[in-house]
Amino acid sequence: MNAREEILGALGTAAPPPGAAEALLVDPVRPAVAEDRVSVFLAALALPASGATHARIASVADAPGAVARYLAEHGLPPAVFLPDDPRFAADWSGFTLSPAITPDEPAVIAWARLGIAETGSLVFETGPHAPMLPNFLGLHHIVLLREAAIVSHLEDAALPGPQPRAHYWVTGVSGTTDIEGQYIRGAHGPRFLHVLLVGEE
Repeated sequence: MNAREEILGALGTAAPPPGAAEALLVDPVRPAVAEDRVSVFLAALALPASGATHARIASVADAPGAVARYLAEHGLPPAVFLPDDPRFAADWSGFTLSPAITPDEPAVIAWARLGIAETGSLVFETGPHAPMLPNFLGLHHIVLLREAAIVSHLEDAALPGPQPRAHYWVTGVSGTTDIEGQYIRGAHGPRFLHVLLVGEE
């Protein structure tokens, strides 16, 4: 009996079949995703571990109204940080738009390039019109995502074409249990995540 088997025996744990650990590392089981990727994505987004909410809109033109309703529901004024991104082309005249991002910005609007159904994750990329920092400084992170941009699995999330300087993935709201073992929401980023799912235009 080798040292590993002795330790497992002392713990009352049977040794796994030969090669089992290696198989998990090389070929993990990929969860099945139903044909309706949108429903799977929204279900993952709504899990307690994600702590996110969502609303569905028909087009980007409907985004200002949806954002105004969300802010009103949370007792916030119509004030947001909106990146200078042509994808947000809509009538935002009813809002106070922050000229620059500040720490603890009440609400930030962003655009996600992809959504991943199996985990409810959002994939963001940086660019001239898509700064990274605002997505980590806002209290309320309001994200637009097209239904057509939802893929089934993690490995389906490759970014085609020219690559951004950086891209990053967000799964649910920021949280930690590092402080006295208590779950604290928003410790390292937004405390609230709200996804506006944009339908086909």
